[in-house]
Amino acid sequence: MKAKFSPYLSGIADGIKELIAELDKSFDYVSVLSTDSVGFTVSVSQRSKSIQGKTMMTERGNVVRVYKDGLYSEYAFNLFDPAKAKETADKIKKILDEQFAVLKATGTKIYDTKKLSDEKQELFVEMECNSVPEETDLSALVDKFQKISDKGVALSEEVLDCIVGGRSTHISKMFLTANRDLRQSYVASDGHLYMMGARGEKSDVALTGVSDREGPDIFDAFENMIDETFKELQDNLGSEHIEPGEYEVITTPEVTGLIAHEAFGHGVEMDMFVKNRALGAEYIDKRVGSDLVTMHEGAKVVKDASSYAFDDEGTLAGDVVEIKNGILKAGICDALAALRLGCEPTGNGKRENFEHKAYTRMTNTMFDAGTSTKEEMIASVKKGYLLSGFFSGMEDPKHWGIQCIIARGYEIIDGKLTGKVVSPVVMTGYVPDLLGSISMTSKDYVSFGTGMCGKGHKEWVKTVDGGPYLKAVARLG
Repeated sequence: MKAKFSPYLSGIADGIKELIAELDKSFDYVSVLSTDSVGFTVSVSQRSKSIQGKTMMTERGNVVRVYKDGLYSEYAFNLFDPAKAKETADKIKKILDEQFAVLKATGTKIYDTKKLSDEKQELFVEMECNSVPEETDLSALVDKFQKISDKGVALSEEVLDCIVGGRSTHISKMFLTANRDLRQSYVASDGHLYMMGARGEKSDVALTGVSDREGPDIFDAFENMIDETFKELQDNLGSEHIEPGEYEVITTPEVTGLIAHEAFGHGVEMDMFVKNRALGAEYIDKRVGSDLVTMHEGAKVVKDASSYAFDDEGTLAGDVVEIKNGILKAGICDALAALRLGCEPTGNGKRENFEHKAYTRMTNTMFDAGTSTKEEMIASVKKGYLLSGFFSGMEDPKHWGIQCIIARGYEIIDGKLTGKVVSPVVMTGYVPDLLGSISMTSKDYVSFGTGMCGKGHKEWVKTVDGGPYLKAVARLG
């Protein structure tokens, strides 16, 4: 089935176009992003049930962007009456004129930015999906989640709780200017199984998840994930502390994705180049990894929860080769950063919602697959760990430091798994050293999109990352 485009947005389209025509009389460039997204979040455990008719991506509203005299300004509003387009335009013009006047009166120095292009372009996309959140029987879904939770805790007395959660959003967006009319509709869903357990005085957790640019039907996969989650919980409960040091490591695709996101995700968001806050600006066309390292970023790279047709500035989705055989080739950027840097936008201008500013943000950040198998990689390790699962990560784009909190490590000695598990594992290092040590990559290629990514301490958006198994050398503690 197709994710049908919002009737509400279709109904206000002519009024928004009239609003743009009125504002065009006073400004050199005008665009409006209109959104209408609906969805739900459901969470069930042994202690509680929660049903919310929203997700972090549900919204209905508009944001106007205007340009005049080298300066951009924006105005967001949710209520719009198409019959009062001129009155709305007059109100917006008055507010924005006051903003410009304050800057001039105070002598505030502005960054003189060029005008965005406005070439004629039309696009209407209703993406395929298996189901939509607004037609989901939430009571039946809660019952399904409850049975899965019950099955999880019944596996062992060590399981204290099994939390089953899912969220699904039907996203409709419309981007209009004097010459452009872009409309898209798609569904993105993700969910998780979260087991909590205790053995003696030790307690721990295990987490697995699903995500896709599909509807709530993807949650059917939970039934087959219970045993996997339980095994990971048992591994964690039976784990030991790791002896800090430098080791050969093999990263599962999930951990590979964390490295991609933290190592060369934020570090090549080019709005950071404008502010001179990222070391990556100095390394374009220079080596940052081994010959086996190739990385793609963009909404077209894979089909997952962060895959769309155009971004929140009306730039079509892209597929950027950030690293090619170890050489840093390009970063990603929003439209205004691109103007200031003299390059093309990459389709990575994303807003938390219509009330928030557009920043350069990641979409699907993926290492390319290789030619090895996981078994060949394990057999090649003298002493090290297979790293699996993660809790969090962070990086320093200015100095390329990285820290990843890995859920567990499986010891490898002389090419064989010994059965010993260490948990948790902190992986740290200098990004080029870590990527430069990559000596094998597997044929496997998996994406993960269960989380959200913040910029600084705020501005949360949906992101996806992943890739193959990687063999590298890393500092663990």
